[in-house]
Amino acid sequence: MSSALDSLLDLLDLERIEQDIFRGTSRSAVVPRVFGGQVAAQALVAAGRTVAPDRATHSLHAYFLRAGDPGAPIVYSVDRIRDGRSFTTRRVVAVQHGKPIFHLSASFQAHEDGLDHQTPMPPAPDPGTLPTAEQALPRYADRFGDPSVVDRLIEARAAVDLRYVDAPPFASVGEPREPRSQVWFRTDGKLADDPLLHVCMATYVSDMTLLDAVLLAHGRGGWAVGDVVGASLDHAMWFHRPFRADEWLLYDQESPSASGGRGLGQARIYTADGQLAITVIQEGVVRVPRD
Repeated sequence: MSSALDSLLDLLDLERIEQDIFRGTSRSAVVPRVFGGQVAAQALVAAGRTVAPDRATHSLHAYFLRAGDPGAPIVYSVDRIRDGRSFTTRRVVAVQHGKPIFHLSASFQAHEDGLDHQTPMPPAPDPGTLPTAEQALPRYADRFGDPSVVDRLIEARAAVDLRYVDAPPFASVGEPREPRSQVWFRTDGKLADDPLLHVCMATYVSDMTLLDAVLLAHGRGGWAVGDVVGASLDHAMWFHRPFRADEWLLYDQESPSASGGRGLGQARIYTADGQLAITVIQEGVVRVPRD
């Protein structure tokens, strides 16, 4: 296991300060605010620790309310909304400096059999044939005004082996492309068998690249290039089938719409053998800076 992954696991191991109240810290982010995927993953950890272990996460719906302060702890308060015979529902509010910064509702389900079908996995190259972030990102160093951006991007993603199928948005600024993006990802090391941990890791990664497709449609490189200002607004995930976050997962992303200063991303995450594991939808602020 890499030291970066070990650090991330420590970050997700929240401190319980009361029966349904937890406290977490933050790691340094590429931008001067808490990474949204971290808050979502920590909130799901808090919710999951109040649920019976035989109930798996099947969905989450979240809103990013305020930018998080990476220098201050985050307190997660869990509300036990419902404990039914088949489903369990939890609501989590993340608070910093006396104000809510994030709100999550999560649902958990006891295992049962039922109808089964899925959208087929789209074509994608073998992840082993693609360059790692450490190999690929330095190629685009000249796209950034600040040469340290590449190092910070690599550091921020060090716990995850994330590989772009096609060039990322900042590689082709000014050249609109089809609003589709694919990445392969897995954690940089093996994880314990706890299903909640794998779900939380996938939640963490899901906020990294989902809005890339919005940028591609307009030939924009993103915040790191300085041609857009962006932030996540809301995030929803549905977990369909078992998966492991330490094995290759294909993140197939697209953007059906952008308007009103917002962009929508939707995606499917597949296991390497073609099983549809997760569906993700996110809307974010995507604004073009004024001169």
